[in-house]
Amino acid sequence: MKITPVILAAGQGTRMRSDLPKVLHPLLGKPMVWYAIQTAQEVSDERAVMVIGHGGEEVRRAVGQVVEFVVQEPQLGTAHAVKQAEPLLRGSTDLVLVTCADMPLLQADTLKSLVQAHMVRGQSQGKWTPITLLTVSTDEARGFGRIIRTQDGDVQAIIEESEATPEQLQIKELNAGVYCFSAEWLWDALDRISLSSKGEYFLTDLAALAVSDGFNPQALTAADLTEVIGINTRLHLAEAEAVLRKRKNQALMQSGVTLVDPATAYIEAEVEIGRDTVIWPNTFLQGNTSIGVSCTIGPNSIVRNSRIGDRSQVFASTLEGALVEEDVDIGPYAHLRKGAHLARGVHIGNFGEIKDSYLGAGTKLGHFSYVGNTTVGANSNIGAGTITCNYDGVRKHPTVIGENVFIGSDTMLVAPVKVGDRARTGAGSVVTKDVPADSLAVGIPARVIRRFSKSG
Repeated sequence: MKITPVILAAGQGTRMRSDLPKVLHPLLGKPMVWYAIQTAQEVSDERAVMVIGHGGEEVRRAVGQVVEFVVQEPQLGTAHAVKQAEPLLRGSTDLVLVTCADMPLLQADTLKSLVQAHMVRGQSQGKWTPITLLTVSTDEARGFGRIIRTQDGDVQAIIEESEATPEQLQIKELNAGVYCFSAEWLWDALDRISLSSKGEYFLTDLAALAVSDGFNPQALTAADLTEVIGINTRLHLAEAEAVLRKRKNQALMQSGVTLVDPATAYIEAEVEIGRDTVIWPNTFLQGNTSIGVSCTIGPNSIVRNSRIGDRSQVFASTLEGALVEEDVDIGPYAHLRKGAHLARGVHIGNFGEIKDSYLGAGTKLGHFSYVGNTTVGANSNIGAGTITCNYDGVRKHPTVIGENVFIGSDTMLVAPVKVGDRARTGAGSVVTKDVPADSLAVGIPARVIRRFSKSG
């Protein structure tokens, strides 16, 4: 059975009061539409079709080639939107699963249940039921259409809120805007929908058309009301964000991660965390971030697009685009910027800043130091107040520090410059020339005043 998702993403979203297309507003670090795509991919192996319109080129650029795009122009309602997928799908799929890009909380299990209900009902009748829809019972209408049933409880029609009578507006069973259609019936039925008083073709009219064709449309009631929250305003956006955060945090805790205070842990959708790691309050884990096992992160830390190895600690610090190996200790108030790479067992103290640099295993950078465009060998010590002067106003230049080097406090290393293995600099030195291995350089500018044997 071939199932093809069709994701409706052409709406303008005027109530968002934004220049950004509604479906690109971020939720937990991802554009809203990303969630609809992820859910569709869990339900079907077929490439989803996305109907775009307002801000379509922006949506196309943001989504990439993971879906097939069709354009709805002009935008004449939901039925007209689905109709745009017909040239791609007629004769090539059995079922069409229609969802909306502004419903990021809808989960794959619910869609699988919808498809299963559609298939089971079809088999029991000896033919495919043409339409199975998702409903929800709630006092909060949110603009959804009302489900009209017969006295026997069969679905008779769906009335859009704008078309409903006062009596119909009192109905609590709402149409969630999610459907499973038999494709063979769908395409011809779309051509039979009449233009509404709003000048649109409503997909909801298909329920009544199915009845007139002798079928009984079936409805599956969503078990979780939060799944059908649609995003139309910034208030809805905040509600959805809260639900997604709760889901993410619960999943992490169930996998063996400790969140000391889940309410103050902000962890985005694609973040991965190993078991027995502890996340302290006011910690933000964002983007493409992965954290190993038995780590301690926070409190008051920001980790963005970074990788942290097992048994590492990040205390009240910021990491952006950093690679941290195992058993590393960072903070408080350290800042690892893009390109920072700390090898195993490195220690970075308070107010240390690293950018585009590699620090070898066991190296220590105590506090109040800046290291940029630098390679540091293993087991070196960078004294307090050390600065690599890597920028001459036009270009950035490299600094190379060898293994087992001791850089004295307040040393300035004016790049390009190299400090050899086991070399030392005196406190307050300004190093403008290479320092050979096994030597001591002091002064402004620094000069070599002593040489050591390799044994010390």
